[in-house]
Amino acid sequence: MKLMLKAYAKVNLALDVLRRRPDGYHDVKMIMQNIDLYDVLTFSVADEDINNYREKKKENDNSKKCKAEITLNSNKSNIPLDENNLICKAVRLMYEEYGIEADMDIYLEKNIPVEAGMAGGSTDCAAAIKAVNEIFGLKLSEKEMMEIGVKLGADVPFCIMARTALSEGIGEKLSDVKKLPKCHVLVAKPPISVSTGMVYKNLKCDELKKHPDVDGMIEALSNEDLNKTATCMENVLETVTVKLYPKIEELKNIMKEQGALNAIMSGSGPTVFGLFTSEETANEAKKYIADKGLSNEVYVVKPV
Repeated sequence: MKLMLKAYAKVNLALDVLRRRPDGYHDVKMIMQNIDLYDVLTFSVADEDINNYREKKKENDNSKKCKAEITLNSNKSNIPLDENNLICKAVRLMYEEYGIEADMDIYLEKNIPVEAGMAGGSTDCAAAIKAVNEIFGLKLSEKEMMEIGVKLGADVPFCIMARTALSEGIGEKLSDVKKLPKCHVLVAKPPISVSTGMVYKNLKCDELKKHPDVDGMIEALSNEDLNKTATCMENVLETVTVKLYPKIEELKNIMKEQGALNAIMSGSGPTVFGLFTSEETANEAKKYIADKGLSNEVYVVKPV
């Protein structure tokens, strides 16, 4: 059996960090939005292995360590293709949880920029959880898959949910929010790699002088008010990342000069995105950014 799934990137329309928790994590309040920039994952498992599992799953002992071979290949060479990849970790966790012993071949067509603040690894991880659920007929609910996902990363539950949401707690408490109104999203990743852990470690929550108006954004989205939504766009992690990488601020300013309603950094960066009402204007800004050499990973996409 072959199963092909799309794994969509996300941007943070608003990102606030409320406090550092005793366990080292941070309490956040943010609005997360999928965009139609996506990876494509193909999962292949022998039909015989699937049938054997479905027939014998009641007898399976899920206390044993899974010995199945999980093989990952990709069109990109700058990502791990071994057990360090979240895709492999997700499959292995699901296998051990549900007593599955079936070799799996996975091919990842990677289109989402790597280390970009767009949940590229988390969304692939979510796709792997969904794939195992579907292939082996586990019949897990969305909530059950999200509970598994949070063990692998704070953004994974959102990626399983895969619709616009208010994210709270460490990212695992999700509430539906009306999606971004019709617009065009210009996404540009400068040639910089940013460590999420480093950004959060250097964030001084108690010194933040301004916080995003997340509640105002929820109201604006509810009213399908794109201009007000754009006004509320803000990311407190810029207080760390932009100081280290001024090109992020340069990209934000260029997008706004080129017609974006607003532009901010997504996640911990370094990707910048801007909202445009006109596809033509967004594409002109894309060309300008590419011609200036500010990014070779620049896309015009739509909200999902």
